[in-house]
Amino acid sequence: MKNETLQRFVNEAERIVFFGGAGVSTESGIPDFRSVDGLYNQKYDYPPERILSHTFFMQRPDEFFRFYRDKMLPLQAKPNPAHLKLAEWEKNGRMTGVVTQNIDGLHQAAGSRLVFELHGSIHRNYCMKCRKFYSPEYIRDSKDPVPVCHCGGRIKPDVVLYEEGLDNDVVDGAIHAIRTADLMIVAGTSLTVYPAAGLLRYFRGKRLVLINRDATAMDSECDLVLHEKVGEVLGSLS
Repeated sequence: MKNETLQRFVNEAERIVFFGGAGVSTESGIPDFRSVDGLYNQKYDYPPERILSHTFFMQRPDEFFRFYRDKMLPLQAKPNPAHLKLAEWEKNGRMTGVVTQNIDGLHQAAGSRLVFELHGSIHRNYCMKCRKFYSPEYIRDSKDPVPVCHCGGRIKPDVVLYEEGLDNDVVDGAIHAIRTADLMIVAGTSLTVYPAAGLLRYFRGKRLVLINRDATAMDSECDLVLHEKVGEVLGSLS
């Protein structure tokens, strides 16, 4: 019955915005961060929160890239039914924005173009000295412990590390998409990572839907809540 209700919400909506977290990509084989089998519960020399910080990147780049190559470059992952359905809705003119906390680029791989990547992307890497662009494959395949540009500068993935701020243009675009939507679907996120989770307060539309495996603090504020897998839910819709 809940899936039927969601289908009705989608059918009646004119401007859908999607806000997604790590749970959107778990069905593509990418582990999330906070579940029992997620990255935050695995054993490393340093906690992942510390490794993925700006300070650590600057002070221990060798350790940063050892972790980054091992856990943050899922280049073999493919879009799942959730990514594909959102791209289909965009093509049909119903999806006006995908706001994502993920850095894997799977929304674009599925065909979405109106994507606001709050935390950056593994697919963009730049020399900190000359700004030359490098692919994620270059980072993965580099024989140097720390990838270095031809000019000698260190290469940095264009991802937002702890201690770094979000890109203002990306945030502004996400806020506009959220403000102008009449249906917002929030999925695969615990809504505990700020400032990203705070963007939900800009929604003034008609219906708010939450799809997440576990309960969140936002459940009571939503018009519809489904504690199911995101890909299975969205993939069943038309």
